[in-house]
Amino acid sequence: MSQPCEGTRAAVRPPAVIDNRVPAGNSRGGAPVFRNAVTGGEPGGGGLFSPGGALSGSSPSVLLVEAFYGGSHKQLIDLLKTHLSGCCTFTLPAKKWHWRARTAALHLSQTIPTCPSYSLVADVVVFNSAFNMDSFLSSISSFMKKIPDHRPRDLDQLIRPKCVVLYYPVQFPDVSRLLPEHKLLRRPAEPSHIDDITPQGEQQHSPNKPQSPRPEEPSEDQQGDPHQSSCEAEGQMKPLHIVWPHRWEHDKNPELLFSSLLKLKQKGLKFHLSVLGETFTDVPEIFSEARRLLDSHILNWGFLPDKDGYLAVLCQADVVVSTAKHEFFGVAMLEAVHCGCYPLCPKALVYPEIFPAEYLYSTPEQLVKRLQGLCRRPDVARRHVVKVDTSSFSWTALKQRFQTLLADGRP
Repeated sequence: MSQPCEGTRAAVRPPAVIDNRVPAGNSRGGAPVFRNAVTGGEPGGGGLFSPGGALSGSSPSVLLVEAFYGGSHKQLIDLLKTHLSGCCTFTLPAKKWHWRARTAALHLSQTIPTCPSYSLVADVVVFNSAFNMDSFLSSISSFMKKIPDHRPRDLDQLIRPKCVVLYYPVQFPDVSRLLPEHKLLRRPAEPSHIDDITPQGEQQHSPNKPQSPRPEEPSEDQQGDPHQSSCEAEGQMKPLHIVWPHRWEHDKNPELLFSSLLKLKQKGLKFHLSVLGETFTDVPEIFSEARRLLDSHILNWGFLPDKDGYLAVLCQADVVVSTAKHEFFGVAMLEAVHCGCYPLCPKALVYPEIFPAEYLYSTPEQLVKRLQGLCRRPDVARRHVVKVDTSSFSWTALKQRFQTLLADGRP
């Protein structure tokens, strides 16, 4: 095991930290990134390693620690390893999130080699959203009150001066070749994302190969629009395509999604459905039941390991829905918006920080009402230009701040 010494700057984002400072049950999502102590890993986990190349023959200067190396956590570590020199990583596999959140720090404290040139104490505490930072700081006092005696005092006041917000850097690929005509026609001009564009190869065979929606006969009010091209008009005839691209776990609240969709079905509304996202050891039972009840509406079901296939589904979808009960950023929602989807999010958590009010719902009834309206008029979603500037969350826009953070300590 290599020793990350000689001036190594540790960057730690262990999920367990968040459970030590907020009430039980609020343990999921964007645990803050700590500098001098940010995040890291490899699939097997449990070891330090150098990504090669830039580190060969020299000591690493940044230690990335990640206790849940999967999903958006993995995306961030891989991004930093690829674009920032002098990094080595330590990681644990993406399994049993809540146990990782509660106990990973114990394992990491005994496994990461010690080094006299650093200590895992934060000089700067970096959060991936203002909501993450504010909810963390505001929870400290109430959590400390659960301690029977010898309580630490004024921890929030001691930590707050160290805190900054640095949004998650999303790598937005060039999806123009995957977009249907109506999305291309309405795609707003965006700044160049040269560093963000990742090559999109030929789609690979997958058991969950994305399917194209089946064309439907147009209703009377959808015919005869002289401003539509024939291809665009054909697209307006299809049922609304709803996508839910989230982890199959209870904190993403799949129960709300499926109860809403079943109400649409009961009303006799036409829609297509793609339920994507990763699954882990324990899959909520609601998924198997929902698949049976919504079978006639389903186009895609399950994780798509081929990134091109995943992006193709997002590009073909009309509406992306979040039903999350716990979210500190939401990479999947921004990826879907980048692919031209109309977003519907809870008016809670991080979403009001990123999405304008017109894309937010406050109650389950409001979600059903919004989806019902779009099912009846899918052209509303297809003609809409989403008012979210995804470029501000791109790696191109945020790269310099990450470089400065790891070099100098303030982004």
